[in-house]
Amino acid sequence: MRNDAAEVVVVGAGIVGCSVAERLTALGVRSVLVIDQGPLFRTGGSTSHAPGLVFQTNASQTMSRLARHSVEKYRGLRYRGAACFDPVGSIEVAATPERWTDLKRKHGLATSWGIESHLLAPDQMVRRVPLVDPARIHGGLFVPSDGLARAVWAAAAMADLARQRGARFAGDTEVTGIDVADGRVTGVLTTSGRIPADLVVCCAGIWGPRIGRMAGVPIPLMPFQHQYVKTTPLASLAGETDEARHPILRHQDSAMYFRQHRDRYGIGNYNHVPLPVAPDDILRPGQAPIMPSVTDFTPEDFKQAWADAVTLLPEIGSAEIDESFNGMFSFTPDGLPLIGEPRSVRGFWLAEAVWVTHGPGVGRAVADWIATGRPGTDLRECDLHRFERYATSPGYVARRGWQQYDEVYDVIHPQQPLEQPRPLRTSPWYPRQADLGAFFLEFNGWERPHWFEANSGLVRGRDIRRPGDWAARYWSPVIAAEHLAARERVAMFDMTTLPRVEVRGRGALGFLDRLTTGNLDRAPGYVTYALMLDETAGIRSDVTVARLASDRFQVGLNGARDVDYLERALPTDGSVQVRDITGMTCCIGLWGPRARDVVAPLAADDFSAAGFGVFRCRETLIREVPVTALRLSYVGELGWELYTTADFGLRLWDLLWAAGQDHGILAAGRGAFTGMRLEKGYRLWGTDMWSEHDPDEAGVGFAVRSGKTGYVGFDALRERREAGPRRRLVCLSVDDGTVVMGKEPVRAAGEPVGFVTSAGYGYSVGMSIAFAWVPPDLSAEGTALEIEYFAGRHPATVRREPLFDPEMSRMRA
Repeated sequence: MRNDAAEVVVVGAGIVGCSVAERLTALGVRSVLVIDQGPLFRTGGSTSHAPGLVFQTNASQTMSRLARHSVEKYRGLRYRGAACFDPVGSIEVAATPERWTDLKRKHGLATSWGIESHLLAPDQMVRRVPLVDPARIHGGLFVPSDGLARAVWAAAAMADLARQRGARFAGDTEVTGIDVADGRVTGVLTTSGRIPADLVVCCAGIWGPRIGRMAGVPIPLMPFQHQYVKTTPLASLAGETDEARHPILRHQDSAMYFRQHRDRYGIGNYNHVPLPVAPDDILRPGQAPIMPSVTDFTPEDFKQAWADAVTLLPEIGSAEIDESFNGMFSFTPDGLPLIGEPRSVRGFWLAEAVWVTHGPGVGRAVADWIATGRPGTDLRECDLHRFERYATSPGYVARRGWQQYDEVYDVIHPQQPLEQPRPLRTSPWYPRQADLGAFFLEFNGWERPHWFEANSGLVRGRDIRRPGDWAARYWSPVIAAEHLAARERVAMFDMTTLPRVEVRGRGALGFLDRLTTGNLDRAPGYVTYALMLDETAGIRSDVTVARLASDRFQVGLNGARDVDYLERALPTDGSVQVRDITGMTCCIGLWGPRARDVVAPLAADDFSAAGFGVFRCRETLIREVPVTALRLSYVGELGWELYTTADFGLRLWDLLWAAGQDHGILAAGRGAFTGMRLEKGYRLWGTDMWSEHDPDEAGVGFAVRSGKTGYVGFDALRERREAGPRRRLVCLSVDDGTVVMGKEPVRAAGEPVGFVTSAGYGYSVGMSIAFAWVPPDLSAEGTALEIEYFAGRHPATVRREPLFDPEMSRMRA
C-alpha cells in the first residue's frame, strides 16, 4: 500500500464505504483511498454475510428515499458480467388480523412515498410464493420493485468504477489511530503506516465506535447478533438455477424473513432475546474462524423460529438446517443511521449504522454533502447531531439498541414511546404533574404530559368524538376536555422541552441577522418569529428570537441540530457566544382568555394589553420568581411563555396554580396543545415542513422580512419565488370525521398527489384536521380531495386558515 497523501480516506470497504468512494469520484474527487482491515471485498463486516433483502417501505420518508436510491444504484451495477440486484419483489404476510390491518397502513406509507405496492389476497400471494400455506394468512403486501442485492458484488462493482476514476483500495490494513490537530483530522494511522488525510469518512459499521473513539468522537451504535440459516434442498425447487424467482418474504408476526437460494431457502430470525456485542470484543479478521461479524449459531434461540417457519411454509418441514450462523449488525438508539461531520473534529465524517438496504443511498448523500456542501436529500432524521450527549452514553445506547432490536418487526404506533431508561429528563414540576395523574409520553428524553386524569371531570356534559382504534391508542377524552377548557378559561402547558439558547456579545445581532429571515434590529423587548434557511432556501428550522438587551437574545430552537448549526457559524473573533440553556431553565405556557387575570396580580410589571403587547418580551418578576416573559402563543390564545431557572420552577408553578383557582385554571397536556395548534394553522418544523420546502410553499412566507437581504438562502429564495411554488402545504378537513395520524396518501381523482403531515381533531371547530402537501393547482380553498387511511378513502376539502379565531375582543386584548 502506498502511504502518500490522500485527500479523502474512507475507513471500511463494505457497501457503504464503496458507495461513498464511487460517488465521490463521480463528482470529481480523484484522491480517494479506501482502507479495510479485512480482505477486499469480502472484508468480514456486516456486508459480507448480509442476505441482501431490500424492503424500501419505511415509516420514515427519508429512509424510504435512501432505499429507493439504493435500488436504483443496485439495478445499474454488474460485477464480472452478472447483475448485482434481483428485482424479485417483496411480500409481507399477515398471519393475524392486527398485522393485516397494519399492512393496509403500510400500503398507504408506500403510496405516500411514491413506491408502488399492492394488497394481495392469500390466493394471489401463493401464486407468487407457492411454499406459503394460504390457510395461515390473511393477505400480504406486495412491492414489485423490492428485491435482493448481492452486496459484496455491488461493493466490488462500485470499487471498480471508483478505481477507473483514480480511487485506490487497500485491504488488510487496520486503522490504529486517527490524528487530530486543532480540532481537525490530519491523518490516519494504520498497520501499514501513516496516511496524511484532509478528510476521513468512517464507514466501519460494527467497528464504528472503536474508530470514533480514536478520533475522540462518540458513535452511539451497538452491534447485535442476528440469526440466519439455509435449508437443505427443497423438492419443489429441484433443478432451479436462478438465484431467486420467489419474492423476498417477511413474516413479521413471528419476527422472521425468508429468501430463496436457488433450490433452498434462507431464514432470518429476530425472535430471540437480543444478543448485544461490545465493539471492542469483535475479533479481528485473522482471529475469526469464519469472519469477524459471524459468531457461533445458538440453536436454542432458533427452535421457535423453525416451528413458525414450518407452519407458514410447510415444505420446509421436510428439510433440515444446512448452514447457520449468528451475524452482527448495528443498531442506534432510534434505529436510524448516523450521518454527518461532528463539530468537535472537522473533517471526520460518519456514515454509520447503515444496512445494505440503504447503503448506496447513504453513500450518495454523504459524498454529495462532502463534495458540494449539501446532501441532496433531507437528512434531519439521520443527522448525528440529533442526539444530545446523554444519548451517546454507553448505557443509553445499549438499552435503547436492545429495544430497537426487540421491536424491529413490531407494529409501532407513531406516539409509542421507548420505555427505558425512564424517567430521564423531567421539568421541575414533574411531581406536581404526577400528582395530577399525568399520562406521560417521552420526547427527546423528556417526560411530557399528554393529558391529566385530574381533568376527567371536565369530560362530563361534553359531546366528545372518539377517534378510531388506531388514532385512539394514546388518546383519552380528557384531551378534548382540556382543549375546550383551555379555550374557555386558562391552562398551564409544560413547554420546557422546547430547546433554547442564549446568544450574546457585541456581534450577536449581526450573527443572528445573517442566519435568519426576520427583522431582529429592533429595540430590546421585541420577539420575532423567523426562519433559518439553507443555501437552497429550504427551511432548516423555524425560531423565535427574543431580544432581551442590545447584545443578548434568547432563541427558541427545534433541537440539538440547531444548536450545532449556530455554534458552527460563530465568528472566530469571539464577538458572539452561544449557550444552551434548555436544561437549566423551564417554561410554562400560560394560555387562555383568563391568562391575564392569573398572571397580572402576581407580576411586578404591567401585563395589560397596553403595557405588554403581542410579540413583546420582558425580564420581570412573578412575585419573587425572576422570569423571562414572552407574549406569544402556539395555541392561538391570549397568554405568555414564562421562563425561569430550574431552581425557581416549582415555585412558579405553585404561584400560578394558586392564583388561577378562581379562574378555573387547569394543567393541560400535549394532546390538547396539538389540536389547538392545528386549529390555528401553526406549522411544526420537522413534521409539516423541513429543508425540502421553502417558506412560501409551507405557508410561512410572512416570516421572511420584506426588503431584507444578505441572509443565508436569500439569493436562492429570490430564484424560487420567481419560479413559483412546486407544492403547497394546505389545511384539509376530513369531511366524514375520520381522525388520521399523519403520512397518509392524499388522492385527487383517484391518483396519489401528496401526503398528510400533522393531523388531529379540532374540538373547538368540530372538525377532523389534516395538513398535507399537494400540488399548487390543488391547493385552492374548496378543492375536493381524498385521504387514504387503512386502504379506505375519506373525503377531504382544502380549507382556509386559520380554522379557529378567538373573538375579536379577545384578539384585541
